[in-house]
Amino acid sequence: MSDAPLLTTDQMASFVARGFLRFDAVIPDDINQQALEELPRLFRTWLDEFRGVTGGAAPTDVDTNDEYQLPRSGTILHQAYAPDSAFGRMVRVPTIAGAIASLVGADPVVDHHFVHIKAAGDLHAQGLHCDAIIDQGPAFDIQLFWFPHDVAPREGGTRMVPGSHLRRVNMDDVSRYQHLAGEQYFAGDAGTVMIFHQGLWHAGAPNHGARDRVMGKLRLNPTQPQVRLWDTSDLDARNRADDHMFARMEPGLVASELRRSEPWFEPSNTRLETVQRSTLWRYLTADPEFDVDWYLTRTERRAGLVAK
Repeated sequence: MSDAPLLTTDQMASFVARGFLRFDAVIPDDINQQALEELPRLFRTWLDEFRGVTGGAAPTDVDTNDEYQLPRSGTILHQAYAPDSAFGRMVRVPTIAGAIASLVGADPVVDHHFVHIKAAGDLHAQGLHCDAIIDQGPAFDIQLFWFPHDVAPREGGTRMVPGSHLRRVNMDDVSRYQHLAGEQYFAGDAGTVMIFHQGLWHAGAPNHGARDRVMGKLRLNPTQPQVRLWDTSDLDARNRADDHMFARMEPGLVASELRRSEPWFEPSNTRLETVQRSTLWRYLTADPEFDVDWYLTRTERRAGLVAK
């Protein structure tokens, strides 16, 4: 979708600082309605495949396999879903297609796909966790959380902690943390999609409502360096070349977003978060001060292992 609108520099800076982007009611109603038919079936398909019942075949209550097959890990996104399936249509909505291209490139691959259904009255609160992290560099995966129906407060909307994505943790090592200042529970209109950095702390929330909450999840891996993939037409104006420390806080500059503090940050740790964010930002913008080879050489020099 070459005509899909790419993310802006402001949106990319917000993603780097907070670890997520939110697109309210961006998916048309007819796609949402289709999803409410298909996603529960996909959920049953996954359960059957996981249990070894069907080996990945479509449910017996549908006429065709293609719409309900679960894509294998490593499948290129544009080949993973039938164009007329709910997921296939969702990822082709221009706003979403542009966001995907801006974050993980034109041909990302599917890492995994899942449907989360939180039953009405299910008051179990999942512990905070971070989804699987393999690589240690600045490259990242993204996770799309699609809510195809309205979700009112306390109806099981996903819990998340803004700004947590660069504090890498092992799985549910943070599950004991409750009521963090500034944490959010999703509530919003049908068709809202949230895109998470893979490291964002999140959890399934209790559903105090009277209906099941359905959410489609898709994780994507990049297949190219994630460098200047968004609309960079205003990057030079917002990313001052003379502001190495991101210290200029004038409105409209990237620095003001990269130095954003979250309510749960300890005051001194805000500086450490700025270091983490600047590392990611320099990777994304191809800042020569974060060329990988340059960075390793500089680290070795500091350790006295390489002559200056």
